[in-house]
Amino acid sequence: MPRYAGIFRKFLISYLLILIIPSLAGYVSYRTSIMVTESMSIENSVTELRKSQEILERRMAEVEGFTRQLALNQDLNVLMSEDAVNGRMNVYGMWDLMKQVMPFSQTNDFLQNYFIYFSNYNVILSKGSTYRPEYYYEASHFKHMTWEEWEETLLNQTHRSEILPLQPVTSDGKEYAAITYMQSLPLASFSGSSPATVVVMIDEKNISNLLSGWKERYGGWTYVRDTEGNPISLQGIGQAEVEEMSSDPHFKQTKQSQYYKDDLVITMQSKTNGWVYQAGIPKEILMANANKIKHITWLVTGAALLLGLMAGLLLSYRNSAPLHKLLTVMKEQFAKDGVTGRNEYDFLHGNISHMITKNKRLEMELTRQLPMIRDGFLKRLIMGEFHTGDEILAAAAQANTVFPSNQGYVAVLQINGYADMDSVEILHELHAARLILTQMIEDRKEPIHLTDVGSDRMVIIYMNPREDANVDRGRSHMEEIFGELLRMAYGEYKLKITVAIGEAFPTIQEITHSYEQAKQTLEYAVLNNRGHIAWFSDSKVESGSYYYPMDIEQRLISTIRAGDSEEARKIVKSIIDKNMGNQHLSIEMKLQLVGEMRGSLIKLMNQKIFAESSLYDKLHHQIMSIQPANEMSSIQEEIEHIIMDLCRVIMGKKNHNHAKMIEQIKSYILLNFADQELNLYRVAEQVERPEKYISQLFKDVTGTNLSDYLEQVRMEEAVLLLTHKDYTVDEISSRVGYNSSHSFRRAFKRVMGVSPSSYRQSM
Repeated sequence: MPRYAGIFRKFLISYLLILIIPSLAGYVSYRTSIMVTESMSIENSVTELRKSQEILERRMAEVEGFTRQLALNQDLNVLMSEDAVNGRMNVYGMWDLMKQVMPFSQTNDFLQNYFIYFSNYNVILSKGSTYRPEYYYEASHFKHMTWEEWEETLLNQTHRSEILPLQPVTSDGKEYAAITYMQSLPLASFSGSSPATVVVMIDEKNISNLLSGWKERYGGWTYVRDTEGNPISLQGIGQAEVEEMSSDPHFKQTKQSQYYKDDLVITMQSKTNGWVYQAGIPKEILMANANKIKHITWLVTGAALLLGLMAGLLLSYRNSAPLHKLLTVMKEQFAKDGVTGRNEYDFLHGNISHMITKNKRLEMELTRQLPMIRDGFLKRLIMGEFHTGDEILAAAAQANTVFPSNQGYVAVLQINGYADMDSVEILHELHAARLILTQMIEDRKEPIHLTDVGSDRMVIIYMNPREDANVDRGRSHMEEIFGELLRMAYGEYKLKITVAIGEAFPTIQEITHSYEQAKQTLEYAVLNNRGHIAWFSDSKVESGSYYYPMDIEQRLISTIRAGDSEEARKIVKSIIDKNMGNQHLSIEMKLQLVGEMRGSLIKLMNQKIFAESSLYDKLHHQIMSIQPANEMSSIQEEIEHIIMDLCRVIMGKKNHNHAKMIEQIKSYILLNFADQELNLYRVAEQVERPEKYISQLFKDVTGTNLSDYLEQVRMEEAVLLLTHKDYTVDEISSRVGYNSSHSFRRAFKRVMGVSPSSYRQSM
């Protein structure tokens, strides 16, 4: 197999390419799905941050609305415009105002911590109580502001919707981070100080609660800063990390969504107050759905690729194995004379084309020679050169000759007027006459076969269409055929013809006998000028002579030599029956007949095959013991018994020769089974017999195919080598005649039921 590994690789590469194409399409689809999923996740995150921004701005708008409602409050305006008399203040007015603004803190958690400072009273009005500014500072103040800074920043300046950035606040001993919203009252205050100031401290936790989903759901962070870059809210991230990110040149401050380190950072700026909102989501959280798609896709793709690779390997081997075998055979047959090529396919294409061309040429030659083959077959048939019926049928199939039945007539046709004339012109004229007669007969579409037996004679074999055809009907049909032939030949071409017909033959083997009868009848008809159509039965004259013509004797001898006892017994029975039916046969002729038949058997005994037989003396004694004076039935029984013994000798010799050849084949295989090139062709070459003959003979004698026997010998040797454990499986496969360890393993498992390795482990 390594010799032709290129074929396997080509098949495998083809299957892999087919596998890669849908895989690439799947990869593109996978990347598209990931991109769409990522885009949707980013879009959802942007939408969620925008909603959080809108909620926060709406809450801040409520705070601003709170200050505007205070600016419109009549009681508050009264308190702002009053003058303090001897430091006294309008307590009732303060109480009433406090009662009016109290509900705001209950409906908005951004208004949980606020106060109103009245400059005329120098009083701070907070939830539930009033304070002097210095006392309020002690209760609640910015951690990093002194009293003076706090007073100057919050109380002594005019504010117009100002917001202080996030900073720590200490209130009642507790510390929290807050942003501070400040608004001077009335709203139109532009001087250095204002009558009243509203200060709202918004706890960062309340802002963070609006953005808490980013940290709780995604494990991310949020950051809100004002237009000056001061932090409004920080959640899940430190100020140092924010500053580091902002100072990174790769981070674009104005880009809505971008990846920074392992986070997706979404940035948007409010069009209302200019605040910048930023949220960060870990990439792995953002891509959770995409990762599920990725994992499932890779799992399915990996499994598909693995199965596809296995299928590719299997199909590559399955499709390349026949080519390997074909190449091996082609290399053996065309190693020297074959057509070479750039690769295995060119080699196969060239040599197969060469084979087809040669085969067509041979087929054309056989077709051209088929008439000669058919003519040769018919000549052998009428001459009685075939020994058995099977031999006749095989030769007929080769000559493409069909016999619709086993019965019929043999006729000999002679063209008159050309006796003792052998000039070239006469031979040409006779040849033309034979062609004319042949064409006339073939035009009738009858089951007739023709052949030439001389320049002026033709043999016609007529086969009855059915086995049970009536003899009289067959005779009348023959007279009709030849009568019309004689009239047409003479009427159109002035050819005078004499036709002699033998007796009907019951079997194909009897054709030669019918032919001899037709020849005798023709000679009789020509000598006695007995018409144009002569029948053997009409010219036969009862005489006192016995019936045992030479052709019958020769056929009997040939049949016995072929070992066909059944056919030989039929011939003997036919001879006896014909002679017993002759009422004029004298005792002397009977004795002469028996002597002739006994002489035929003696002729056989003189042949080498019988002379060397251990039964020679016994058979010779049996032949000589035939008594002509006995009843013909007894003589027939004795002759048939002798024929049976003679045929047994023939068959025994044949079987002995076959057994000897089989032993020769087995010995050759035992000596050469390790040869990887050993095959039926090499074995047939060794014993000098055709491959088909060797294959059929081995199967008939041993009951096993030759290839199976070779495999059995190799397996027995492999088992022996596996037992000793001196060689590896690959080495054993080479030593027992396999050209690849894979072929050896497959053959071993088929024969032994287990693999070579498993067999070795079990020993």
